[in-house]
Amino acid sequence: MTALRHALLLLALLPLAACKNDAPAPVAAGDAAPAATQAATKAASAEDPQRAAQAEAAVQAAAEAAAKAPPPVEGTDYVTITNGQPFDTAPGRIEVVEFFGYVCPFCAAVQPQVSAMKAKLPPDVHFVYVPAAFGAMWDNYAKAYYAAEAMGLVEKTHDAMFRAIHIDQTLKGERGMDKPEDIAAFYANYGANPGQFLNSMQSFAVATKMNRARQYMTEAFANGDQMGTPAFVVAGKYRVKGKSVDDMFRIINQLIVAERAKLAATAPVTTTTPAATEAPQG
Repeated sequence: MTALRHALLLLALLPLAACKNDAPAPVAAGDAAPAATQAATKAASAEDPQRAAQAEAAVQAAAEAAAKAPPPVEGTDYVTITNGQPFDTAPGRIEVVEFFGYVCPFCAAVQPQVSAMKAKLPPDVHFVYVPAAFGAMWDNYAKAYYAAEAMGLVEKTHDAMFRAIHIDQTLKGERGMDKPEDIAAFYANYGANPGQFLNSMQSFAVATKMNRARQYMTEAFANGDQMGTPAFVVAGKYRVKGKSVDDMFRIINQLIVAERAKLAATAPVTTTTPAATEAPQG
């Protein structure tokens, strides 16, 4: 992809809808979430034992549905990504990527199920968050994600950031434009030095990761579907579609199982040479 073509693709991203079309009350990038969406997000994202139990039950139900359902159908359940490759996973493991945005109400609503699924993934599956950068406030939060990742803070702050924006509303998200200093102040609550965090957000390393994330998302939607969040990619090859949230998680499970079978079928066969027996002493 030439630099000019890539730049034009990135410019085309800016007016696109940020949250998926099948999200409840989808919100366009830059627009404030309507009251109904805010209420649904608050109920879905609350960090309490009841919501955690509901999310875990939903993930378990999706796994059971995957075991009983017919194989996923290309075009209906998933899109094959041409020449698709994992984003950040070593060979031999199955990658699950989530394109997300902290300012996206639907991402906040889905996050409890994402967390529950991530906690239950077997060792051969590697989960990777990839922040979407649609411009405006989205970019600052994507930079913040990578700065937090560099400081080892993501596990502490990922769910908390959704809560700060969509429940506590101590950060604006899509309701306004938080300054980088405001975002750094949030991470200071979790041990980050605000000045160092700001420098990291503005660093060449974070800019490089941002560009790679944009390009990866562009390639995942190269078939012409509208880009949106949340979106999931399995093994770098299959972008999940689905008719509902539960359906997405069902398809993720099925694609993991299918990819595991492919890896097992192509794994090199190793043979063990029998140990030599010692000749009897005469």
